[in-house]
Amino acid sequence: MIADLDHGLLRTFVASVETMSFTKAATMVHKSPATVSMQIAKLEDRLGTALFIRDTRNLRITRNGEELFGYAQRMLRLHDEAVDAIRRPEIAGTVTIGAPDDYISCFLPPVLSRFGALFPKVELNVVCAQTTAILPMVRQGDIDLAVVTRTGNCGGTLLRCEPMVWISSPGKEALARSPLPVALYEPGSEARAATLAALTRGNIRHRSAYSSFSQAGLLAIVEAGLAIAAVVRLAAPPGLVELDQADGLPTIAPLDIVLVRSTQSSRAPCDALADTILATTRQG
Repeated sequence: MIADLDHGLLRTFVASVETMSFTKAATMVHKSPATVSMQIAKLEDRLGTALFIRDTRNLRITRNGEELFGYAQRMLRLHDEAVDAIRRPEIAGTVTIGAPDDYISCFLPPVLSRFGALFPKVELNVVCAQTTAILPMVRQGDIDLAVVTRTGNCGGTLLRCEPMVWISSPGKEALARSPLPVALYEPGSEARAATLAALTRGNIRHRSAYSSFSQAGLLAIVEAGLAIAAVVRLAAPPGLVELDQADGLPTIAPLDIVLVRSTQSSRAPCDALADTILATTRQG
């Protein structure tokens, strides 16, 4: 008898693999951690094999789990594309999406490419600004959807927990200076707070040498050798070098990248874009 691979169970499984945490997966699939655990157990029972190795603190995927992961991704992608194809002709309107410039360059190109092909009648407006500026616009209804850094109680659906890394010019000129010159994002940002907290925790003598509201400004300062900076790993450019503890720098707490929606976004075009963002980012 062939096991029934229910799409709901597979979606929970994929989220669990991507986060390696039933608690974080629960946020992604809008279920409780207990329900996630039960669904994984149900899937394992149907397949007759363990998909994860669990202990009190860690979650590890088994070899059979790794094999299923690739199939599950493809099955869910085909499922979502089929649903999108059926809904496509009926959806039209305008959606405004906002994100910081580093998230726009990393997240939005594949999202917009897929969305534009599936929903050609929807007009998209893209707002590029930092999380600190975007969240008030979401609350006011000026932006429908936003991909931002989780800050305070902004909530949202978790897209990924992204590590932060130190970056420097190839010559590491700034690293030799004391106090250490650091380029920071704007005051009030979660990235700035995480960077300063790491420096304080590591007892690193530093000075806030530069501040920028944009990723491009920060990278220009670092590339010139004037300071080091901390950015999310997915946005670290190949022309700069990544620093670590071997360079005397402390680890930095990761940032949660989330999808948030305004109260005015309960419309079909917004739902379609939100679904596309979730499907595209979950595929890596």
